[in-house]
Amino acid sequence: MIKKIGVLTSGGDAPGMNAAVRAVVRSAIQKGIEVVGIYRGYNGLINGDIRPLEITSVSDIIQRGGTVLYTARCLEFKEKPGILKAKQTCIENGIEGIVVIGGDGSFRGAADLSAEGIPCIGLPGTIDNDIAMTEYTIGYDTAMNTAMELIDKLIDTACSHDRCSVVEVMGRRAGYIALNTGIACGATAIITTEMPYDLNDVAEKIKQSRKAGKNHFIIVVSEGIGNSQKIAEEIQEHVHIDCRATILGHVQRGGAPTLRDRVEASRMGYYAVELLSKGIGNRVVGLQHGDVIDVDIQEALKMTKEFPKDLYKIANEIAI
Repeated sequence: MIKKIGVLTSGGDAPGMNAAVRAVVRSAIQKGIEVVGIYRGYNGLINGDIRPLEITSVSDIIQRGGTVLYTARCLEFKEKPGILKAKQTCIENGIEGIVVIGGDGSFRGAADLSAEGIPCIGLPGTIDNDIAMTEYTIGYDTAMNTAMELIDKLIDTACSHDRCSVVEVMGRRAGYIALNTGIACGATAIITTEMPYDLNDVAEKIKQSRKAGKNHFIIVVSEGIGNSQKIAEEIQEHVHIDCRATILGHVQRGGAPTLRDRVEASRMGYYAVELLSKGIGNRVVGLQHGDVIDVDIQEALKMTKEFPKDLYKIANEIAI
């Protein structure tokens, strides 16, 4: 029976990470397993920034955004000497397994550490929802709702000024936030890296909508496309309407997590401890068809995620 585990958050912060940490700590303690928090990701693991966590250590954090364990990039951990330093830290502190909450880069580190004999379980914590083995990642729902609320506010101004707003949302190379918030906000067009686009077609759609009586427009652009200002300028040139670009930025990663993020993070955190308690490592936990599942980390990293083209088609057909 495993006696002591660690938990860390790595990569970009995401709302719901704290809920996952809370679930890991409390479910482990219920099983008689000691838990330590590893602060500032793999950097903290290499440098021994480790503190014990008790039941009360994670009180009143489920509703907080960000991560109480902090997070940091760690280039040193990408090299063999850094991995061996981290392993030595685990040995010196009696850590027999680690729950790693983060994205693909974090999982590669977890796989490397698992290969060195420290079992690791990855939990998908990223607002981008770009991890292929799971339908849902921790933080995704909150980020979408934040973006939706902000776009709703922009619509008020766009409507008041007969304006077109080009809104860039986060997601790195993935267009999931853009697609869903675009539908939720009634965007005239949604531009993502996964689907081809032509600004002439976007302009024509705006012209047709103006003929139908609409006087304000929202164009949602995914982060991977970029050039939001240039897109706004080209649309203005085509349709002769005041067009402004707005980049929502990192505000989408903050704020209190939604109910869904709190619940799913708790489910996955609990499941991760179940695996480690059985001595199982080198796995990533995720959701498929509403069920919590786990797959081999290396297998997970090779998977690709299909963009929901049917939803994109719906978005195009119902937008005016």
